[in-house]
Amino acid sequence: MFNWGVNHLEKFVINGGNKLYGEVNISGAKNSAVAILPATLLAQGICRLENIPNISDVTVMLKILKTMGAKIKMINESTYEIDTRTVTSFTVPYELTKHLRASYYLIGALLGRCNSARVAMPGGCNFGGVRPIDQHLKGFEALGATVTMEENAIVNTVADQLMGNSIYMDVVSVGATVNVMLAAVKARGLTVIENAAKEPHIVDLANFLNSMGADIRGAGTDVIKIRGVTFLHGCDYSIIPDQIEAGTYMAAVAATGGDVLIKNVVPKHLESISAKLLEAGADVIEDDDSIRIVSTGELSKCNIKTMPHPGFPTDMQPQLAVALSCANGTSIISEGVWDNRFKYVDQLVRMGAEIEVNGKVAVITGVDHLNGSPVKADDLRAGAAMIIAGLIAKGRTEIENIIYIDRGYENVVEKLKAIGADIERVTFEDEPSHEVRTAG
Repeated sequence: MFNWGVNHLEKFVINGGNKLYGEVNISGAKNSAVAILPATLLAQGICRLENIPNISDVTVMLKILKTMGAKIKMINESTYEIDTRTVTSFTVPYELTKHLRASYYLIGALLGRCNSARVAMPGGCNFGGVRPIDQHLKGFEALGATVTMEENAIVNTVADQLMGNSIYMDVVSVGATVNVMLAAVKARGLTVIENAAKEPHIVDLANFLNSMGADIRGAGTDVIKIRGVTFLHGCDYSIIPDQIEAGTYMAAVAATGGDVLIKNVVPKHLESISAKLLEAGADVIEDDDSIRIVSTGELSKCNIKTMPHPGFPTDMQPQLAVALSCANGTSIISEGVWDNRFKYVDQLVRMGAEIEVNGKVAVITGVDHLNGSPVKADDLRAGAAMIIAGLIAKGRTEIENIIYIDRGYENVVEKLKAIGADIERVTFEDEPSHEVRTAG
């Protein structure tokens, strides 16, 4: 697994121009794993989790659980047995949470387990501003918890007894939906979450909790009903494939050209991505649990607006922007989820892309080619976009800040090399030329 404090001395070096051919196996979903791992705190028994991705976000969450007293046994690289019956602490300090935005799920899980949680505000990708957790706190308060903010950005939540309630989300929030589900699953009575997020990992979490004996209905729709239970047992569970990892490889093949079979996917989860790649001129052939992408690398313009699921995912926006940077014509990308997710555009412009950003809209005028250049990953998905940019660029691209990329992509170098990419992970001999920030 990953060794924090080492990755910041590494970078990816890519020699672009190769088309991609072969097969890629997709790992377990990052966004499911970082919700399901905290959910094991609710079990009075051992949970055996399969298809866990080998990424740094998972490493950090496992470390947090172990620090809290959980017993964790690694069966193989993707399977763990987790026993949280030995957990005694309900306080999680900033030193642990700062690397991982999803650490806020520990609030809901601990609140559900023992009616009390003290968890420091988390870290993670920064999209140009604060990513508030007000909808999370509103949900906890509706269930009967008292929420106070303490020194060192610690969120303290306490309840005598959590009680089911109707909770309307003012905005569609995956994080808040997950956190309220975790807190409500053992609350007394019925909880109804309206305007709930519908992403595949919401459904995955609900299926996992139901496998432990919870009573959750409606996950995947905008109304989720949770009837509280008093006991949750351990279970065996396999995490769904990663929708965004799959989409990233789909975008890479579409952009570079080639023919790649992407295995271990749920094609339905990828419909919005497939639709845009088809519109741009790639061929997308679906099977039961795989998707084949065939592309000449000659793409046409298309317009994209990111939206909550089942719309086009915001986490795929940077990758498609790169693919469209060399497409024929002018494409428009409208960001409908985050206020500022176009910071990565500066890196693409350095490589020769013609992109103008005005608020939450980017206008991309296709160019003949990108040029290899020193760039950096501004966040997890922007980092994936830099990889695709390097794959299609003429010459050599060096990507720093790859600590972000390791948060969500398992064995990305090995997987890309296996389908023909010229990419290496190398260690710096000197200090990096770009500022390297702590990331989660």
